[in-house]
Amino acid sequence: MIYQLAQINIAKLLKPIDDPQIADFVNQLDEINAVAEKSNGFIWRLKDDVTNDATNINPFNDPNMIVNMSVWKDVASLKDYVYNSDHVKVFVRRKEWFEKPTKAHMALWWIEKGKFPSVEEGKRRIEYLQQHGNSKYAFTFQKIVNP
Repeated sequence: MIYQLAQINIAKLLKPIDDPQIADFVNQLDEINAVAEKSNGFIWRLKDDVTNDATNINPFNDPNMIVNMSVWKDVASLKDYVYNSDHVKVFVRRKEWFEKPTKAHMALWWIEKGKFPSVEEGKRRIEYLQQHGNSKYAFTFQKIVNP
C-alpha cells in the first residue's frame, strides 16, 4: 500500500479573527495557501467554499481556535514548505497573533494514497497526541513514525 502524509495544526488567536490585531495574518492567508498549493509534494488542504481557507471551520467549538489540515506526498515535502518557503515569514510572527501553545498543536499521520482526512479525524488525532504522545496513530516532526 502507498501512503501519504496528513497533518493538522491548530492555533488559538489572541483576539477574534476580525480584530485589527489579527488583520495582517488574515491578509496573508491567500498568499501563504497559494505557496502551499504550489509546493512540491502538496496534495490537498482543508478549505471552505466561502473564504478559500479553513478559518470558518470550528471543530473545537472555540471561535478563536483556528485549524489547518493538509495532505502531502511525504514528510520532506511538508517540512520544506513549513521551514523553507515564504510560509516562514508568517511562521516567525506567530506570537503576534496566537497564544503560546501549552500542549501539542500539530499532529501528523499516514493515510492511504488518494484518501483525505475529515476534520473530525484530524481532531481525534491531535487530541490523541495531546493525551498519549507520539505513536503510529499520531506523531510530530520530532519523532516521525514511518508507515
